[in-house]
Amino acid sequence: MEDLIQTLALYAIPVLLAITLHEAAHGYVAKLFGDPTASLAGRVSLNPIRHIDPIGTIAVPIGILAMSSLFGGGFLFGWAKPVPVDFGRLRRPKQDMLWVALAGPGANLLMAILWAISLRLLFDAGERSGFWFEMARVGIQINLVLMALNLLPILPLDGGRVLFSLLPNRLAWQYGRIEPYGMLIVIGLLATGVLSTVLTPLVALGEQVIRLFL
Repeated sequence: MEDLIQTLALYAIPVLLAITLHEAAHGYVAKLFGDPTASLAGRVSLNPIRHIDPIGTIAVPIGILAMSSLFGGGFLFGWAKPVPVDFGRLRRPKQDMLWVALAGPGANLLMAILWAISLRLLFDAGERSGFWFEMARVGIQINLVLMALNLLPILPLDGGRVLFSLLPNRLAWQYGRIEPYGMLIVIGLLATGVLSTVLTPLVALGEQVIRLFL
């Protein structure tokens, strides 16, 4: 039990920062491209309370951490309340959807780089372990996993929005029909262990980028 509490304390700040900046980035870029929906709803905010989903942000990650502490392995998985975006209000709805979608994973990549820089500074200061050193390592991993997860080409994930934006109109609308089932697909991939297999090479690619800052 004590180990679980220590693990939760270690993960809390990186997870909250990762989901908060990810969602706020979507809303901010949507506003830049003409849709103020998220801004008017108060979702372009660094206040994590505005983005927390009780199940996806709290219950599911804690459950995964608890299971991992008992049985080991697995990616930390979770989600926040989706930022409301009215794509029809974007100046060029289908084209601008690409940039709104990429904003979230882009924010996670930036945070992973900032955590890596923090880790490097701690290392140069003589730190090789300890709470903040481990938190920086967790921050890198959390953001790379969240980036990779959201880049999967499954609607309503960001990668699905990117693919929808790039497809010809007829194919895009046909592809869009899977959106109501997208999260069920993701949960199915998680339950069968396929999600970890798919995410591993994407996370490894992100780690190659991060090594440039270590």
